[in-house]
Amino acid sequence: MSIFADNPSEILSTLDKELSETASLVLYGRAAICLGFEGIDEAHRATQDVDAILTIGQLEEFDADREFWYAVERTNQLLEPRGLYITHLFPEDLVFLRPDWHEHILPVLRPPTRHLKLCRPHTIDLILTKMMRGDDPQDMEDIAFMVRHDGITREEMEPAFANVRMPDVVELHDAFARALPLVRAILDSEAHSA
Repeated sequence: MSIFADNPSEILSTLDKELSETASLVLYGRAAICLGFEGIDEAHRATQDVDAILTIGQLEEFDADREFWYAVERTNQLLEPRGLYITHLFPEDLVFLRPDWHEHILPVLRPPTRHLKLCRPHTIDLILTKMMRGDDPQDMEDIAFMVRHDGITREEMEPAFANVRMPDVVELHDAFARALPLVRAILDSEAHSA
């Protein structure tokens, strides 16, 4: 039995123990919701992976010093019997984000770590990242949770929709087009219930 209240904490605590130098990670996906919001549900605690966004500078830094990748590999080996892992470490230019997303990141204070410095994108940017799989029901539930939690309005989201930075991949543009009316409907629904 794990001593952790959620899987993302266990994954990141394990990675932290494998590191000997400071590393910063911008969490996204369900791990960011689990560790970056209050009032989460069991599905967020039970997510089996941690996803992170790597800045362009970080990619160059990690490629020059392989210690981070070795620590990730060791973490995944240690947690494999429990089905937990660090999975997607995406360069920022492959993730739906606002052009100025760096200016809005928020600290993540759980779990306590020695070497890892954790943060997450602003909720507006997290909503954009959740649109990458189009009309995925789980992602739409996560978006509804974040909209309710932070009181995000359509007026706040429309400039983000208009300026979202997306990879030049037809399937991702199609996914965004499928997600957009659903996310607008969530925003409108939450505005009426507030």
